[in-house]
Amino acid sequence: MSQLQRITIAPSQLQQGQILLTKEQQHYLLRVLRLRDGDRFIAMDGMGKWWLAQLATEQAQVLEPLSVATELSVSITLMVALPKGNAFDEVVRTCTELGVACIAPVLSDRTLLNPSPQKLERWRRIAAEAAEQSERAFVPTILEPVAFSTTLPLVNSQQYICEARGNFPHLRDCLQNKGQETIVIATGPEGGWTQTEIENAIAAGFQPVSLGRRILRAVTAPVVALTLISASFEV
Repeated sequence: MSQLQRITIAPSQLQQGQILLTKEQQHYLLRVLRLRDGDRFIAMDGMGKWWLAQLATEQAQVLEPLSVATELSVSITLMVALPKGNAFDEVVRTCTELGVACIAPVLSDRTLLNPSPQKLERWRRIAAEAAEQSERAFVPTILEPVAFSTTLPLVNSQQYICEARGNFPHLRDCLQNKGQETIVIATGPEGGWTQTEIENAIAAGFQPVSLGRRILRAVTAPVVALTLISASFEV
């Protein structure tokens, strides 16, 4: 079963045991993957449901629901100060593979990127593709970029902000509460968070943590943080 190709569908495409394929999905299945009528593949709605389906050109027949157990026991929201250029693409792809539930791009005081609406759509496509590849049951939610200061009052969970400088405990040593259902982790931009941002985050309930003795790049820190959390909560 794991060798079957996977595609993400919208819930509205599933109607009376049939999957109504879009033109793009038809092209991908028939032209790119070279599947034929009668071939089987896996359809996932990105919200926890999988189905074994059989191709029939413009639609597919649902054969049976599938059980998936690939998600972490904790819901992780990753707040990432947007890095320069297209580097955020790889952050979305890798952190989706590692099990993130939600990615919140934030604009910090030192953020240089001003993303367009097309960037947001691209990140959501990347998340869907990465979820298919890594056999996730859920496609992570990618939020619209907002100012870091705007996001802080909205957060209410176990919260950490990664800071490269200062005498802070290692994130690994703070992940002891296995009963926690939600974790929020924030990683900074090139040049790091400003002192004001750190102070505001602490006032909002964030605990400053370290990811190690080395100074990590803005695109490396989210991956390290997600790796530490997923390794701690993997079941």
